[in-house]
Amino acid sequence: MTAKFEYSPALESRSIVDIKSSYGLFINGEFVDGSGSSFKSISPATEEVLAEVAEATSADVDKAVAAARTAYTKTWSKMPGRERAKYLYRIARIIAERSREFAVLESLDNGKPIRESRDVDIPLVSQWFFYYAGWADKLEFALPGNRQSGSDPQALGVAGQIIPWNFPLMMLAWKIAPALAAGNTVVLKPAVTTPLTALLFAEVCQQAELPPGVVNIVTGAGATGQAIVDHADIDKIAFTGSTAVGKAIARSVAGTHKKVTLELGGKAANIVFDDAPLDQAVEGIVNGIFFNQGHVCCAGSRLLIQESIYDDVLERLKRRMATLRLGDPLDKNTDIGAINSAAQLARIQELTAVGDAEGAERWSAPCEIPQNGFWFAPTIFTGVTQAHRIAREEIFGPVLSVLTFRTPAEAIEKANNTPYGLSAGVWTEKGSRILSMASQLRAGVVWANTFNKFDPASPFGGYKESGYGREGGRHGLEGYLKGAQR
Repeated sequence: MTAKFEYSPALESRSIVDIKSSYGLFINGEFVDGSGSSFKSISPATEEVLAEVAEATSADVDKAVAAARTAYTKTWSKMPGRERAKYLYRIARIIAERSREFAVLESLDNGKPIRESRDVDIPLVSQWFFYYAGWADKLEFALPGNRQSGSDPQALGVAGQIIPWNFPLMMLAWKIAPALAAGNTVVLKPAVTTPLTALLFAEVCQQAELPPGVVNIVTGAGATGQAIVDHADIDKIAFTGSTAVGKAIARSVAGTHKKVTLELGGKAANIVFDDAPLDQAVEGIVNGIFFNQGHVCCAGSRLLIQESIYDDVLERLKRRMATLRLGDPLDKNTDIGAINSAAQLARIQELTAVGDAEGAERWSAPCEIPQNGFWFAPTIFTGVTQAHRIAREEIFGPVLSVLTFRTPAEAIEKANNTPYGLSAGVWTEKGSRILSMASQLRAGVVWANTFNKFDPASPFGGYKESGYGREGGRHGLEGYLKGAQR
């Protein structure tokens, strides 16, 4: 009998990052005390308190918006694009230089494996600022037809930005970089469970000598976000998060002057045809749903397998899942980290219990669950139909629903049978089939023989209940320039 190969722990050091015992708000270029109470930011892997963080009140939001308006009027909007670009380049370089520090803090506060924050999140954050730095002095090329009209593009003013907990620093970059490149100033609220890398980013703004008030960061829960959405002196709302909150924001700003972009939930179909490279497809399936513990709005949470290869793919998938390592996010061997919060874990447990009750067959990868923290083993459900809740509702965890199809037309019908439309994946060796499927899938992003690949030059966004507007690429500037909102 062959002995099981064991990985020795390869822990990243926590000493690289200095976590303060308490944090205030970042307003007008300085850290200030909030006027309200505070909340605890905890490590989801251990439940230890990492820091006390100020909870911004509406009065604090007023101060942040006033600082952003002053900076926009007196400094940032008057600065030539080439000068704004210098600040964005500087921020990008500082993030790259401090990447290890950011990666460790992100994994501690969020629960994701260090190799994901180190190799995916933080490099993309730096790339996003580099990319939009290049746009800052080329805005006349950003809008279709703008060069012919002879008019100069204009920033909107003050942008209120609300970001989620699944990619805290990356979502910050997706929001702040295009806003600043276009000439706007920002009031940003990070998620209540993951505020620490945003506050470390505030230190980067100071280090880069960004003019005071250009970026303001206010921490807090839903009331803080609502104060930003409702503020009369904010010109743009950018939100990434749940569909329910996105709908509430859309209702709140209806009839106002505010521009809005929303990137909301998803229930993506990952479609595997019988001519697909199966080992590669299995890696794509695993990456599509178990990356970041499934805390990904574009996760491939519905797997559609062509019937003739169903048994083969399922066997390969289970074999691959059995090798996934769940544990300490700071261990470089870890594949599956901690669920972000107790509330999210309860949501995952509730919906998987519904899957059991509705008759789907559950299989979980064999792994040891730590005693402390919030954890859920990678899980697949077979025997799933389109009527099952686990095939319709966003679970936002490491849970995959497996369905089958016979023909491309059936795959399209099942893939599009969802209120969401954020992403999809197609696995086949036929280029013509890829193009045909992509033209029929009602999804903002369609990956071909890959999944969860991002590039700052490529726009990302959804249809239907997955929101509207695009982030990334030239399209990401449109939501921050006058006359560009569609």
